This record gives sequence, structure tokens and C-alpha cells, in this order.
Amino acid sequence: MKKLIATKGLSRKEWLEYRKMGLGGSDAGAVCGLNPYASPISVYRDKTSEEVPDYDNEAMRQGRDLEDYVAQRFVEETGLKVRRSNVMYQHEEHPFMLANVDRMIVGEDAGLECKTASAYNADRWKDGRIPEHYQIQCHHYMAVTGAKAWYIAVVILGVGFAWQKIERDESLIQDLIQIESDFWNGHVIPRVMPEPDGSDICSEVIAQYYPQSDKETVLLPSSFNERLRRREEIRRLTDRLEAEQKQIDQEIKLYMKEKEIAVNEEYRVTWSSVESSRLDTSRLKKEQPELVRDFTNVSQSRRFMVRAA
Repeated sequence: MKKLIATKGLSRKEWLEYRKMGLGGSDAGAVCGLNPYASPISVYRDKTSEEVPDYDNEAMRQGRDLEDYVAQRFVEETGLKVRRSNVMYQHEEHPFMLANVDRMIVGEDAGLECKTASAYNADRWKDGRIPEHYQIQCHHYMAVTGAKAWYIAVVILGVGFAWQKIERDESLIQDLIQIESDFWNGHVIPRVMPEPDGSDICSEVIAQYYPQSDKETVLLPSSFNERLRRREEIRRLTDRLEAEQKQIDQEIKLYMKEKEIAVNEEYRVTWSSVESSRLDTSRLKKEQPELVRDFTNVSQSRRFMVRAA
């Protein structure tokens, strides 16, 4: 493996700029279509835009802050020793493959990935399971560093701690290298956007690219007609399935009557009384129009509609 840059003392902005030079471990799962929080299109935008956005949220902050704790718990549980690498690694043959690893294992050709998870996601780690995009992340690190194995440790907040060892799978790694190579050389380098995948994040990225309309009309190629007919079929199927779901709900409600909870060996159904308060916007607009204007935020978005010609 090649050491691209020492990360100790590197500012966050500089670190983010280096990340744009290639695909990291968290990008690998997205490029493979396995990351629920990112898509190939979002990775493409990140790597090709001139911006260096610093995406952050509370979950990401907690993950960074608790990394030391997760590593410490791993050491306690396994008896292994770990060390920081403080380096961004680069694959020697495929320089677009980068790795920022949490820890390396002392005395073993392996690394450690530290994770935190919400209690709501505890089932994803149940019985030794590892979410697929994290498995891909670990194999990406093995591909870049040449390591023979990778450990992953997770603290499930308020629930528990777990760890697993992932052995190097050479066949999987070669497939992963090919997928990442196809993405980098077939999309990022020539600036060819990947195909959409139907995910919410994909819709968000498309909206970022094209936030406003210019009121002009473009000729729609007839090649889209088959896809639009399929769209109509999907909508009809969706309507029928939603109606069937509502019917099932109604049957159970009639059985439960005034009871709030129904249980059996497989399911727990609740039909609770919930109080909610709603603002009477119609009355407010009528009686206090100035107040409405003062406290109204105007936002722009684009509405997508399909109608028969």
C-alpha cells in the first residue's frame, strides 16, 4: 500500500479535499448500490463538483466522538492491541482507491473499523450480522492496504457491544476493484453521470443539479414511451395494493373495536388514541393576514407530473 498523506495536523477541509481524489471505504458500498445513505449519483456529484461540502449531523458527530470508546471496548473484549495510523492510504495499482482507517491491529495484518449504531438499528447487527455496506467498506480497506483480515466493532447505543472478524475474500475484492474501477473510469473521469437508482438520495441530488425550471419546452423522445407506460402500470398496481392494505387494516380494526392492543405469537397490533393539534391556517389567513406574511418562508421546488397528451 502507498501512504498518500499524513492526516495528523491536516485540517478537516484539507482532509475533505483529499477524499475527493478517489473512492473511500464509505463510497464503496454506495458505488455497489448497498449503502442506504448514499447512491452512485451522490458519490459522482461529490467527486466531480468543485464544492467541498462538509456534511455533518448528530449521528456522524457521535460516531467520531465515540470512536475512541469503541476501540477501547474492542481492546477490552479481545485482548488485542490497536494503534492509530494517521495516514490516508492509496492503492498502488488503482490510485483512485483510498482508505482512511480507524485503527490497525498491532502484531496482526489486519485493521479495525469502529461503528456506533442506534438502538433502532440493533436488528441489523443481531446474531453476528454485519450490514452489507459495512462489509464492503472493510473489504475495500483490505484491498487498499493488502491486509489479510479486518475487524469491525460496534457500540449499539444503550443496548450493547459486538465485534466480528472479516477474513479477506480475494474473489470479492477483485469484483469490488472492478466495480470501483468501472465507476471511476467510466463515470467520474469522463464526467458521465451514473444511471438513477430510484433512491431518495438520488432524487435529492438531481434536484441539486437542476433546482429551477426555465419555462421552455423540450421534445420528449418516443423511447421514453415504454417507460412511461410502465410508470402508469406501477401507479395502478400501487393503488390496488394500497386499497388491499387498507382493507386488511379495516378488518383488524373491526375485530379490535375499542381495544388498543392485539397480540398473537407472530404480531403485535396497536390502535391507539392520539391527540394532535393543528393550526387553522384558513382562519389565520383571513383574520391575521399580516401575521401570516411576516412568518411565511417561501421556498422553491420542482413538481414532476405526467399526463397523457
